[in-house]
Amino acid sequence: MTAPLRRRGPRPLPLHLGLATLRGLAAAATAPTRSGLPWPPAWPNSSAGSPLSRAAQAEASRIAAALAAGGHRPEAFRAAVLRRLRRADRALLAGIAAYRRHPYARALADPPAIWSEGGSRLLDFAPPAGGRAAGRLAALFVPSLINRAYVLDLAPGRSLLRFLAAQGGLRPLLLDWGWPGETERGFTLSDYIAGRLERALAAVREPVVLVGYCMGGLLALAAALRRPDRVRALALLATPWDFHAAEAGRGRALAALLPALEPVLEAHGALPVDAIQALFAALDPWSVAAKFRAFARLDPASERAALFVALEDWLNDGVPLAAPVARECLGGWYGRNEPGRLAWRVTGAVVDPAGWTGPAFLAIPHRDRIVPPPSALALARRLPHATVHQAAAGHIGMVAGGGAEDALWKPLLGWLRRL
Repeated sequence: MTAPLRRRGPRPLPLHLGLATLRGLAAAATAPTRSGLPWPPAWPNSSAGSPLSRAAQAEASRIAAALAAGGHRPEAFRAAVLRRLRRADRALLAGIAAYRRHPYARALADPPAIWSEGGSRLLDFAPPAGGRAAGRLAALFVPSLINRAYVLDLAPGRSLLRFLAAQGGLRPLLLDWGWPGETERGFTLSDYIAGRLERALAAVREPVVLVGYCMGGLLALAAALRRPDRVRALALLATPWDFHAAEAGRGRALAALLPALEPVLEAHGALPVDAIQALFAALDPWSVAAKFRAFARLDPASERAALFVALEDWLNDGVPLAAPVARECLGGWYGRNEPGRLAWRVTGAVVDPAGWTGPAFLAIPHRDRIVPPPSALALARRLPHATVHQAAAGHIGMVAGGGAEDALWKPLLGWLRRL
């Protein structure tokens, strides 16, 4: 299981191993024995009268009744459950080990930077020949603050920005936020939007199409409302808006963790990468183990395996989130749903999508677990001139997965050309 420091995922590893163990314990404890009761009778189901214990007893009774109706022995069923759990554990460890020893390494060189400030850079994927940019439509991509920007330039054949640059007539630009240093750790969302993002916009001579991905879509929207003179059109990819549209309880649960995170925020001036990864794991606790079990079955030399490793490397190569921004996002967005309630303010002004009257393109993935489609659709309803594209993909697969070209790249290109 040893690996070079560059590959430490899935992060945080103890959490994912612990979740897999907990799932196994719960399954084993619910499997009935000869008596029809789960074993051991009190653990990990807590005290005998607890709701968890009652639920476990009810599930064990249901299974026992089904086994009796089919003429099956409870002991044989329990043995089958334990065998399956052991196979699942072996597959998980095999998948993690295969990922860590895979030879893939990202080798794409960054294009030239036309602007920089602090750790941030504006990368130009189609520098104008002979210094002339006339006739090219500039599209400035704004990624999330908590992930590396290179998901949009992942690997040869898996780069949305290089795909667009190769089509002609377009000048894709990528704002790489960089690692937050001492200055950025004091930034608020207003500092990022009204400061750094607007100065990046000013570095491009002509008005741009502002393209925001995930959290970056909210930043792009706010910047477009503030500076419509610098923004020709707006594209929002998997961008949340109503944080309580699908599962309000999930958002409030994340916000409820904020007091427990305060000592970490105070000590680091930021929310560390492993803490961010743990919050994402809470959205879908079993998904990481499932995908590594599936990876264990892949041919390591296959293109599919290489793409899996490239995406996992990116996921585990996160960026800390400045403490003031973490408080705004967890408390204001997830907890109080300030965007959806039109209560989110940047430099004192309410961010209202209805104020954007230019062209807008919204890509909403069908299988998005990070930004539920109802959250993004709420944003589309508030934009007066929105073109909605519902992509047959997931949150990350839409921009960098095996089917990304059909799911997003070509539809986005068609909209850009119509501009």
